[in-house]
Amino acid sequence: MPKYVGALDQGTTSTRFMVFDRSGAVVAMDQREHEQIYPRPGWVEHDALEIWARCREVIRGALAKAGLTARDLAAVGVTNQRETTVVWDRGTGRPIHNAIVWQDTRTDALIAELARDGGQDRFRSKVGLPLATYFSGPKIRWLLDNLPGTREKAEAGDLLFGTIDSWVIWNLTGGAAAGGSGGGVHVTDVSNASRTMLMNLRTLDWDDEMLAVMGVPRTMLPAIRASSDVYGESIGDLAGVPVAGDLGDQQAALFGQTCFAPGEAKNTYGTGCFMLLNTGTEPVDSKSGLLTTVGYRIGTAPATYALEGSIAIAGALVQWLRDNLGLINESAEVEALARTVDDNGGVYFVPAFSGLYAPYWRSDARGVIAGLTRYVNRGHIARAVLEATAWQTREVLDAMNADSGVALTALKVDGGMVHNELLMQFQADVLGVPVIRPKVAETTALGAAYAAGLAVGFWSTPDDLRANWASDRQWQPTLDPARREKEYGLWKKAVTRTFDWAE
Repeated sequence: MPKYVGALDQGTTSTRFMVFDRSGAVVAMDQREHEQIYPRPGWVEHDALEIWARCREVIRGALAKAGLTARDLAAVGVTNQRETTVVWDRGTGRPIHNAIVWQDTRTDALIAELARDGGQDRFRSKVGLPLATYFSGPKIRWLLDNLPGTREKAEAGDLLFGTIDSWVIWNLTGGAAAGGSGGGVHVTDVSNASRTMLMNLRTLDWDDEMLAVMGVPRTMLPAIRASSDVYGESIGDLAGVPVAGDLGDQQAALFGQTCFAPGEAKNTYGTGCFMLLNTGTEPVDSKSGLLTTVGYRIGTAPATYALEGSIAIAGALVQWLRDNLGLINESAEVEALARTVDDNGGVYFVPAFSGLYAPYWRSDARGVIAGLTRYVNRGHIARAVLEATAWQTREVLDAMNADSGVALTALKVDGGMVHNELLMQFQADVLGVPVIRPKVAETTALGAAYAAGLAVGFWSTPDDLRANWASDRQWQPTLDPARREKEYGLWKKAVTRTFDWAE
C-alpha cells in the first residue's frame, strides 16, 4: 500500500517536486529554477521544453533524496503558474514558440481594441475577468496572428493549447506517442480554465462567444475536468502513478490551507501576491476590481468559487533588487538590510513593472519610487520593497471586504515570503488583523497533493485534510491605527503617480 502522495509544482521562476505523507508533512523535495526570457520591454517568456526538463529532474531528485520509487506514491497532483500560455504541435510535442508568461504585456493593443466596444468589463459577467493582458485567451490570439501558418494548423487540429498544467500532464502521461498521434492526455481543470477568458463561469465549459471574440479554434483546447479526478497514468520515473489532481497555483494554496468554507481566505506571497476568498457554490460578481474565479471542484460535486485579488509583483521585487540593482546577493538578505533602519524614510515603491493588477487593472501604469530625499539609503529602499507587498495586500483586502460584505478577522498566509518576519509583522500592522502562518508553508504543492489523494481515496474527505492543518506562528497588529491610515494615504498617493505612463 503506497504511503505517500507527490505534487509537481511548476511556478513562475522554479519547479519543484514534493512528497507528502498522510499527515500532510513534507517527506522529500527537490527544486530547480528556469530561465526568465525578456525579448523586449514588457515581454516575458519561458522555454516550455526547459520547464519539462526541470520537471523530470526534480521528480528524479526528490525520489532519490527519500529513497522512494513510483510504487511508493498513491497519486501525483500538478499545480502551476496559471495564465502562462503554451501552444505545441500535437504530433511532435514541440512548442511552436516560447511560452508567453502571465506577466507579459504584448497583447495590450488587442486588449484596448476589445475594450473600445463595451469597456474593460465587457465580458466580466460571463468569465469573471476584466479585459487585461494577464489572461491566456489574448495570448493564444497573439500567437495565431503573429506566427505564419499557425492559424491554419490550429484549425486543422494539429496544434494544442494549454496552460502549464496541461503541458505538464500531457507530457507526464505520454506526450507525443510514436507514429505522430498525440499519446498524452490533453486536459485542464476548472480552476485553470477559469483564467483563460474562454470558459463560461456558470456552465464550466468553453464559451462559443468568447472563442469567436478571441479567435481561438475549439480544436486546440483541452478537456475541462474537475480539480480532483484521475486523468491518466504517468510514464517515466512516475510510471503507473495516477495523475489525479490539477489546480492553478493560487487555488491549490486555497485548497492546501483547507479554506473549504465560504468566508475563509488565504494570501500567497510568491513571485506575485494572491489573496483568495472562498465564496461558496455561486460565483460572486466583483464591483471592486477583483476577479471572480473557480476555486476548485472535487469529483462530481458542485464547483466552489472564489474572489481573487491578484498582485503582479511581490517576491519578484526582491529578485529585482538582487538581480537588477545588486543591493543584495541573496533574496533572504533583504530582511536584514531592511532592519538597518527604523522605517521607510518616507519612501514608497509601487512595482507596476507590467501595469497594476487588482484593484486597478491599469496596463498603462509603470513602476515608481516616490518620496526620495538625500536622507534615504539602501535600508530604506529595502524596507519600501517589503512594505510594497503589504500595502498592495491592504488594497486587495479593502476590495474584498467591499464585495463580500464580510470583514476578515484573520489572514492565513503561505509562500516563500512568509519566512520574512519583518514583512509578516508589517502585514498584520497594515491590515489590523492577525496574520497566521501554517506549519507547512508551501501549501501550493500541498493543495495539489490533497486533490490527487482525495481522487484515489488516500484521504477520504476534506475533513481529513482539515485535521492536518496546524498554525506555526501568528503576528498581532501593533501599529497605531492613526499612523497606519496616514501611511496608507501616502501609499495610495504614490500609486496615482504610476498611472498613464505607458502610451
